[in-house]
This record gives sequence, structure tokens and C-alpha cells, in this order.
Amino acid sequence: MLCLRQVYLFTLRHYQARTLSSDLLLSQINSCTHEDEVFSLVGRNKARLSEKHVGIALNMLWQLQKKRPLLLRTSDYVRNHSQFLTLCILAENKVEQMEDEAVVDTLYSILRLNVEHHDSLAEVLVTEAWKRLERQVLLSLPALSKFALCLYKQRRHLSPVIGKVAHIVDMKLDSIQDIRILSVLMISISDVISQSFQGRLLHKAEQLLEEKDEVHVNYAKRILQFLQNVKLTYHPLVEKCNKIFLKSASHLDIHGISLIFGLYEQMGFDNAEFRLVAKQLLTETIDDYYDPETFAKLFFTLGPMAGSKVRERLLVTAVHMAEEFSSRQVLLILKTMQKMKCRNSHLLKKMASVLHKHLDSYHLLQLVKLTQYLVALRYHNLELFAKLKMLLFGFLKSSVIPADTAAIIRVLAMLPSFQVEEIIINKAAAVLPQCRLHHLNCIATALVKWNHYDQLHRQNSSELCAKLLQKLSDCGFQRLQKANNLNLLLEELTHVNGEWFEEVLSEEIMAICQRLIDQITWANVFQLSFFLIKTNHCCPSLLDRIASVTVENIDKIHPFEIYFILFLFSALNYDPPATEEFFESCIQHLTSNLSCFETHHLVLLGHVLAVAGYFPPVLIKRIFNVSFLSKLDAQLEVLPDTLKQRVRSRLMKLNRAVCLECPEFHIPWFHERYCQRVFRSSSRRINPLQQHVHRMLTEILGGSNYARISVLTPYYYEIDFECILDENKKPLSYMAQNIPLDNVEGRHLRHDIKDEGRKALPPGAQRIALEFLDSKAFSKNSHHLKGEPAVKKRHLEMLGYQVVQIPHFEWNSMVLSKKGEQLEYLRKHLYGIQ
Repeated sequence: MLCLRQVYLFTLRHYQARTLSSDLLLSQINSCTHEDEVFSLVGRNKARLSEKHVGIALNMLWQLQKKRPLLLRTSDYVRNHSQFLTLCILAENKVEQMEDEAVVDTLYSILRLNVEHHDSLAEVLVTEAWKRLERQVLLSLPALSKFALCLYKQRRHLSPVIGKVAHIVDMKLDSIQDIRILSVLMISISDVISQSFQGRLLHKAEQLLEEKDEVHVNYAKRILQFLQNVKLTYHPLVEKCNKIFLKSASHLDIHGISLIFGLYEQMGFDNAEFRLVAKQLLTETIDDYYDPETFAKLFFTLGPMAGSKVRERLLVTAVHMAEEFSSRQVLLILKTMQKMKCRNSHLLKKMASVLHKHLDSYHLLQLVKLTQYLVALRYHNLELFAKLKMLLFGFLKSSVIPADTAAIIRVLAMLPSFQVEEIIINKAAAVLPQCRLHHLNCIATALVKWNHYDQLHRQNSSELCAKLLQKLSDCGFQRLQKANNLNLLLEELTHVNGEWFEEVLSEEIMAICQRLIDQITWANVFQLSFFLIKTNHCCPSLLDRIASVTVENIDKIHPFEIYFILFLFSALNYDPPATEEFFESCIQHLTSNLSCFETHHLVLLGHVLAVAGYFPPVLIKRIFNVSFLSKLDAQLEVLPDTLKQRVRSRLMKLNRAVCLECPEFHIPWFHERYCQRVFRSSSRRINPLQQHVHRMLTEILGGSNYARISVLTPYYYEIDFECILDENKKPLSYMAQNIPLDNVEGRHLRHDIKDEGRKALPPGAQRIALEFLDSKAFSKNSHHLKGEPAVKKRHLEMLGYQVVQIPHFEWNSMVLSKKGEQLEYLRKHLYGIQ
């Protein structure tokens, strides 16, 4: 009997297959060229529709929509059609008869037609597919990736069924050879994977990208989305994706470009070459963006790097289009204005007027961001801020999530003339034990501001703020003392900074990092270095461990991360044990991988090495090259203003260092005009301390003509005071020696290293540079001199100076509390130079 049943079932399936293959209705559905034709067929053949017909019909409806441009799609019409409802009911009733991949295809089609994620048909299809996976039904990899994408679009990021998909991917990862399938699976399962599985996925993606000559930009975008989801900037993979975008730039539209810019921004990655390409593409097609959706994206991408004419055109268009912007688009415009530092009053007023009709539709995080943007743009509108305060208070009262509560409290403190209220104190106190360090820092920042405001205005809430700050500090200490995983600690510390952190927690964090020193590995050495740069701490034990781990694992660490590790040692002026081995290993690794660096990054790298006293010939010759500098000029035009200024300043300092320390390279000094522009635009004046010290120097040396104040040297170093002593340590008058005093706004400037005044000095005479060093010249809570002031001393000595550096902790000590003691201190340092 069993054999006969099997023969019968085989014959039936064979017959059904033949019937379907020659099914006229199936052919008619597949031949439709408009949705109405599909609906007409469904309406006339309801009784004949099998599960195969239903699945194909729903898929055909999506395929017809897909062929249309985004703005011309009619998904609403399709979903609201009576025959669409018929198809959905039939599909729901026949789901168990559908083939495995038909279940997935049907789910995918209805979701792309914008059916609600929790529609009954969608729920039934997900449940059926899940059942089949649990029964070990092996979907093909394309079907599995499509199912995973459906779950992701339904926001089932943490559901058990996604966990099941992730398990299957884990088992079958080695067999995946299609980057499209892998990229879809990666973003779909990103929230439920372990760190080791994450590493395997990254390695597999790298492998497939290397094997493929042509990779579609969508696949690269998905890989970036995966990295953003797991909060990781994995440089090798990001760089490969960036090359794909550059190679396929001509195929990118405004939607793709704005998505890439947004992902780069969230990941903290930037690429000047991609910016240049995007700027050219968008500028050439600027007239094509006339609807609010595409224009808002154009404003976001092109605005921050546009020239003055294009920028003005964008602003004018934004004003004209303001009334048409949706709530999300208004946020994007304001965010971009903040990034551009654009306070165009006309546009701001327009945005504010539009905001009033959208305010009630914003969810909490959008409202927080909106407040930040308006405050940063210094827009003052009492009515608008009153409404924002009311809405934020509403969210605060109902908030139970510590991160949300902290975010609300932080932005409430940003509102002008806002006074702390008891509800805020109570709400903050309630969530403190559950807060991460970042959230504690947000609340502390707000409390410090309110506490200061209350003390100035003699308010009664100052004591409440102080008590809560103490409780908050206790919670921070308790959280740190429980830390036993360095990676998790560094993850928490990523966004922590500010007055409270610096004064209360920084020392404790250093102690915790030293306790966990054995957990420093090549995988977290970059993150730890970045944190130490931010905190400005010179901790020898941690720095020595970082150096040894770096040397031992140099080939595993990305060159860009090596740059930040070197930045740490260079900025702090710290030499680890085996200094030469450490720097030479890093420099060899870097110079072998210069192609990993962008043009402006090479300048920053060159400066970091120069501060440490290293000038690799291959790097110096590459930078000081006409074609390189021309490329740098072009790329600087699209970089953010702050970065642009930093790169120009570092190039000048590198040029100065090479001229002084490596004359054998024959690199000319070409920053004279740049330095003059910077000098003329600076508004610094002689401060009271300088005036006080100058009077004492006049007393010590015997007259005002023996000391110069605020002097610019050759190569544009500024020194606090300069004087000249003869070979017997007696002061020489500038007037007697006929040395020119070119006074420019209270400063004395010698224009050239071959200054005639130098030649006029008597034999054995010595120029003295007297420098006062404030706390910024030293690492945090120590007397260890940092890199920049150390380089300045080195260079001034090369320029012929004897350098006296007076630390703030000596000058401001109780030992020098009286004028007589200060005079003796200065006399000793001036005349005690050997």
C-alpha cells in the first residue's frame, strides 16, 4: 500500500506540474502589462485561482510597480483595489499549499507594495516560513536572503526567527559565493550575531569583494549599513566600498549619494575624493532637483561643500520651497545649516514658521535633535522654544528609558534662560542607577550648567543640583569599579567628555584601564589610543603596553589606526622603551601602505612624525611635490572648514620643520604669505601677565629697550619675550645694537631668518627666548611637556635662541607669591643659562 501511495503522489505531482506549465491563466497573468489587467483576470477567475496563481499575481503587481520611477508608482491604488484584497484572502487561505520559495516571494511582494508590516497575510506568511525553517526545510540562499530582508523591513531585528536565519547563515557561510546574497543577509542578522561571527562575516565580505571585478553599488551600500548597524568602522572594508562608489559614480543618483554621505557621517568616515566626485555630479545636475524630497537630499549633500554662488542658490531655493517640506525634511535642512554654520535669518524664519505645523508629529529623538540644531544656529524665538519645552516635558514625564531621559535633560539645559525644575531632579535621580557613563555625562553636563546659572541668579535649586551631582558621581564610580571588560568600557567611553568627566571620572578611568591592562590587544589598541588622545593623559604603563602590542602585531593593525597610535605618542611627547624599534616599525608599515591614506591625511601623518622628530624621505618627497599640492588644494575645497584649517596649519608646520631640521631635502619655505594672513587675522593682544612680566624684565635688565614682548621669529614662531645677553651675561640694548623694531599692533616682527640684526650681534652674544607655559602645554595632571611646545623649543634653538620655558605650576606656586621672589626667579633663569 505504501508503495502504491508513493507512486500515486508522484503521478499527481507530475500531472499538476504539466497542467500548470501549460496553464493558460498563468500565461495570461505573466503577460500583463498593467495592474488593471491583473485585477481583471483575478476578478473573472476567482474560483480557478490556485496558490500558484495567487503568488504569481501578487509578484506581478510588484514587478509592474518596480518598472515605474519612484515618484510615479501607484502602490496606494494597488493596495486599495478590491481584487487586491481578494488576492490577499486567497493567499492567506492557501499559504500551506505554497511552495517554500513562493511563500517568501509572496511576502516580499506584498511588503514592497507597502502592505502594513503586521497585516494578517504578512503575519501568516512569516509564520509559515518560520515553520518550514524549523522543520529543517532548506531554502535556497537567494530565498533565505529575501526572507531575511523581509524580516528586517518588518523591524523584527531581534526576533527568534531572525536568530534561526542567523544560525543557518553561520552553518552555510563558507558556501556563500554571491556578494549580493551575503550583503542582504549581513544587514538582516546584524543585531543577533556574536563578535566572532561578525568577524567571519567581515572576512567573507572582504574575500568576495576582492574576487569580483564588478560589484553593484547597492551591495557596497548594504555592507556599509551593516558596519553602521554594528557600530564599527572597519577600514579595509570601508575603503573597498568607497572604491566601488568612485568606480560607479556615474550611476549614482541623489538618493544613493545622500545615503552614502549619511552612512559615512554616522561611521565617522570621510573621503575627499568621493566628495569631489559627488560635488561635480550634483552641481552639474542641480536643476533636476525641484521636488522637496530630492532637494532636501541635495541640500544635505551639496550644501556643506558648495562654493558661495551655489550655496546662495541653494539657500534661495530652500526659502521658496520651505512650505512644502515635510517634518523630516525640515530636520534635514536645519541639520545641514548647522553643519554649514549658516545662520541665514530669512531661511531660519521660514523653517520656524513651517516647524509649528510639524512639532506635534516629531518623536522624542527628532525633537531632541531639532532643539540642538536651533540652539547651535543661535535662533531665538521665545514662542517656539516655549512649545519645545512643553513637548520635551511631556516626553520626560512618560519616559522610562535612561537614554531618553538623559537626552531630554541635556537639551532642556540648552534652552535659553531655562531654570531647573523639581520634576527634572526627581526624574534624573530615578534613572541614575541604570545609566551608562554617556548618559550620566549628559545629565551631569546639564546639572553643572544649571548649578552655575542658579548661583549667578541666586536661585533656590542650586543645593538640589549639587546633591544630585554627588549622587551622580557616586553612580559613575560604582559603574567603573564593576568594569571588568576593557572592550565594553572603551565602547562606553566613546562619547564621554566634558567638565564633569574631566574633573570627576578621568583619574578613576585611568586606574581602571591600568587594572585591565592585560586586556589590551591589537584589536582594541586603536580605540584605547583614541581615548587617551581625548583625555590628554600621559600614563607610562598604558603607553608602554600600547607600544609593545603595536610592535608585536604591526601587520594586523590598519595603517590609519597606526597613525592615531603615533599621534598619541607624538602629541604627548612620550618615548616608550625601545623607542627606535617602535617608531621604525610603525613608519615602515605606514610607508609601505601610503595608498591607504587620502591626500590630506598624508599631511597630518607627516606633521605627527615631524613632531616626534622623524622625516621619512618617501613621505616628505611625496608631500612636497607640485602635483600632490595641487591635488591637496582641490580636495581642501570640499572638506569641512575645521578640517580644512587644521590641514593648512599642519602643512605649514611640516614645511617649517622640514626647512629647519632637514635642509638636505632642499624644500623651500613657501608659507610666508599664509603666515602673514593668519597673523593679520588674529586678534590676540598682550595680556596682563605679559605686561606684568615685561615690567619685571625691564627692572631686571635695566630698561624697556632691553626686552621685547610678543615677538614673531623667522618661520613665524611667536615667543612671549626676547632679550640679548653678551658673552658676559650683560643685557644688550636693541637701540644700541641698531636692531630694527618692526612694531605691528604691539608685536615685534623680524621678517627673515637672515635678519640683518642677527649679523649685528657682537661675538658671543646670545638671544634669549622667554616662554610661559600654561596647562595646555602639559599632559593632564602632570608636569610632562607635550609634543608641540617641545618642538617649538627645539626649533627656536635651531634659530639661535637659548630657550627658557617657565611652567605655570612653578610661576603660580606659593613659593613665588611675592614680587621679590618672582624677580629672583626670572633673574636666575635669565642669567643661569649655560
